[in-house]
Amino acid sequence: MKTVLVTGGSRGLGAGIVSLFLSRGYRVATCSRGSTPQVDNWRSDAPEDFYFETLDLVDREACKQYVKRVEDLWGGIDILVNNAGISNTSLLPLASPESIDQVIDLNLKSTLYMSHLVTRQMLGRGWGRVINISSIVGLSGYRGLSVYSATKAALDGFTRSLARELGSRNITVNSVAPGYLTTEMTEELDAKQMRQIVGRTPLQRLGDPGDVAEVVEFLASERSGFITGQVIVVDGGLTC
Repeated sequence: MKTVLVTGGSRGLGAGIVSLFLSRGYRVATCSRGSTPQVDNWRSDAPEDFYFETLDLVDREACKQYVKRVEDLWGGIDILVNNAGISNTSLLPLASPESIDQVIDLNLKSTLYMSHLVTRQMLGRGWGRVINISSIVGLSGYRGLSVYSATKAALDGFTRSLARELGSRNITVNSVAPGYLTTEMTEELDAKQMRQIVGRTPLQRLGDPGDVAEVVEFLASERSGFITGQVIVVDGGLTC
């Protein structure tokens, strides 16, 4: 039984990823700034295979202690899914410096730091999987999301370089770039924007968390052992 750590797994896409891993027989640790009823359900349904803590991923020392507790609990972490992220929609000239820092700190810096912590023990074990959740806006851009897009494009560059660093130790590193999903992040879009996005998508619908979670679980498995340094787009054909 392998252990997976999913950041930001209490709701939205993260919750979909946690649910799928639990259903496939993995032990799952996750964290977020607050709990949800879904977290309570997992604690009740899978008490031996699920672990949750509230955590501010910008707090380096708190992250270090959290990773140590997960490693002590289950003997190590085999798979890291860097999912946590926020999006502050604003034209860049109107954005506050504080909001810019907030997006960069959580979306990018916390991913770098969590990867640093977890891959150190993966090196000793000679096996591991790192999966970064980026976004199609890191590839194509979107009005009002310049800071968010910058962090997601940076994650894809990080993925390619880290894959080169760790490949010789049988550790793969890949990104998954979702399109528009039926999660809290698309609730900011109005009806006209939603119709336009669906209309431009060849599959004529938004994705759901399960569409992305299946790709994440594949990249976490032995079946993907010869795939590394890649950005896998899951967007219903929107950017094709």
